[in-house]
Amino acid sequence: MNPSKVTPPATPTVQVLERMFTLLDILASREEPVSLKDIAVQAGLHPSTTHRILNDLTLGRFVERPETGSYRLGMRLLELGNLVKTRLSVRDAALLPMRELHKLIQQPVNLSVRQGDEIVYVERAYSERSGMQVVRAIGGRAPLHLTSVGKLFLSADDIQKVRAYAARTGLAGQTRNSVTQLPKLEAELAQARLTGIARDNEELELGVRCMAVGIRDDHGKLIAGLSISAPADRLDEQWLPKLKATAASISEAMGYPG
Repeated sequence: MNPSKVTPPATPTVQVLERMFTLLDILASREEPVSLKDIAVQAGLHPSTTHRILNDLTLGRFVERPETGSYRLGMRLLELGNLVKTRLSVRDAALLPMRELHKLIQQPVNLSVRQGDEIVYVERAYSERSGMQVVRAIGGRAPLHLTSVGKLFLSADDIQKVRAYAARTGLAGQTRNSVTQLPKLEAELAQARLTGIARDNEELELGVRCMAVGIRDDHGKLIAGLSISAPADRLDEQWLPKLKATAASISEAMGYPG
């Protein structure tokens, strides 16, 4: 037999673990407590076996018994879930998908987050073959209204917050293409809200255009932006589906249900 063709088992090798996972899945599928009889029927197990496993799970706080004969998921699962969540890093989740996207398009792919009135570049996938100088190093900052990712974050704010941002910053420009008037910025933000896409048309750096889509967490909150940078005459709209798919895969890794 060719070892490379051996298919790994699809179920746990320890039967009691397989049964335990089944019971947890049944409880997870219901919002209200479930009776022992219903759980046993759905699991295809004898009630005494079901009771024994549930009792052990209750001792570990993975399952709760709100009243005699009924069960629901326990707080221990929430504690463990929160622990996993705190260990999740958007940068760690994004790194490999970013590299794969860069291989496809051969242009820099950037990961940015918001800090106050600026975005901060936290990761980049690029190569010298892209034919473009890297204008912002990892750790670099830029005003929200001059960048594609920054506009995504502004589009997530309500109109009062956007106007407060404009008052604080004065919407200072950096190139002749910079958006420095509030009405024009608000129109771009409205379009970004509608499409989920934001753009930088040589507004931060002459000769460089960008397009960005958002990355969201398990609560649907915008936590980062993924953007493609390219020489102004090379930015290809056909990259957009690939950019969206990459951002969606990162969001999924962060717990976003879609």
